[in-house]
Amino acid sequence: MKKVIYVLILPLVVVSGLVFANREIKNETSKRPSPKNLSAAEREAELKKWEASPDGVRFKKWEASPSGKKVHAGAAKIREHVSAFTDMEAVITSLSLPPGSRLGFGVMARINGADYIVKFEPEKSQLEQLYNLKVNDKIIIRSHVVSSAPKYSYPIVSAEYVERYGKVIFKRIPRKGGC
Repeated sequence: MKKVIYVLILPLVVVSGLVFANREIKNETSKRPSPKNLSAAEREAELKKWEASPDGVRFKKWEASPSGKKVHAGAAKIREHVSAFTDMEAVITSLSLPPGSRLGFGVMARINGADYIVKFEPEKSQLEQLYNLKVNDKIIIRSHVVSSAPKYSYPIVSAEYVERYGKVIFKRIPRKGGC
């Protein structure tokens, strides 16, 4: 009888020990220090340090170049729509991105007379509708983000909502566990 009780208690002790040990490991990983927020002066110093680096110098030269000015002017044209998350009418001009792009799935579109890269972060279920886009299709885009990069000659619009012929064909699905 005692052997049966010991046989039943032993696995219980082992399992509870493993659970307790696992809990300790999880608590240790969550105690990592979070990145410290920098003061305005520290941010300014870091920015100056970056601007003096080779990448910063290259970026400043690009911003001052005609290509950089064109990209920033294009971004400024739609900044009001992006800030307010309002509809922008766009016409698809190309179904492929510029050569060497690493933006994932996207198209080229003309909005308010300027060309833009429109990038999507689609789920597999949304791809079919996006693959049905054709050159000269008129679409309505909403976005919270317009960005630029020296590698590209066009501003980059991150599409969050797209409709064609009054039907929603893309709506960005928020990532699980965060933004």
